[in-house]
Amino acid sequence: MATADPRIEALFREYPGHPYKKWQGAHWRLVSLVELGVTQADDRILCAVDSVLTWLLNPRRKTPRVAGRHRQCASKDGNALLVCCRLGMQADPRVIELATRLTAWQWPDGGWNCDPRPPVTHSSFHESLPPLRGLAAFGGFPKAVARAADFFLRHRMYRSESIGDVIDPEWLQLHWPAYWHYDVLQGLRAITEAGLAGDKRIRDARDHIQAQRGADGKWRANGHRYWRLTGASNVELVDWGDAADVLTAQCAEVLRAAR
Repeated sequence: MATADPRIEALFREYPGHPYKKWQGAHWRLVSLVELGVTQADDRILCAVDSVLTWLLNPRRKTPRVAGRHRQCASKDGNALLVCCRLGMQADPRVIELATRLTAWQWPDGGWNCDPRPPVTHSSFHESLPPLRGLAAFGGFPKAVARAADFFLRHRMYRSESIGDVIDPEWLQLHWPAYWHYDVLQGLRAITEAGLAGDKRIRDARDHIQAQRGADGKWRANGHRYWRLTGASNVELVDWGDAADVLTAQCAEVLRAAR
């Protein structure tokens, strides 16, 4: 696969480690690749996909069920499902299994959570975002998508459902890559992908994104940077900088869809 984008070339570098190693493992690289527009699976991508699916579908992988709820880190499966769907692999039995399992793990409030504590009954925004995006891309479980989308919409994307306070101010900032972290922009992308960009409950979140546009017409990362270029952990292969090109395209897309 020929490309002039040095970021894509960097993400193709050989890495023999675990697929989930942050942020150089195949799991994270594949998400970045499809977000940069890669949709064709060459041998390198297929090899990376195989390693991720083998890891996630390992029969020895535990899925704890506590107090009637599956306590699984569904963001892993959701990201993998999104990647596979972007690569046109919806008919692959392994991909169908990913989607089916996500629907089985869905909590009563529409989301997902890996918190093992029995009293926890509220889904996690972080763990629920990738499954929503993956299932929306897969297209075979509309009821699960609607339930997951409503989980975010009931919270107006970033507020407490009960008292209306901002849940986490960091969610109002822009990040790239966000990896498994939730923020309002990535939430709006998920809602748009679910076909609900016209829902009035996203209005405040949409206006907040609009207000972050710079004088030059671009949006830039202004929140916590989850990656570094050197160190013992959380090391990236790509210097994303302020990710202005990626974030400007994403913000423009969600605002255009909400008109």
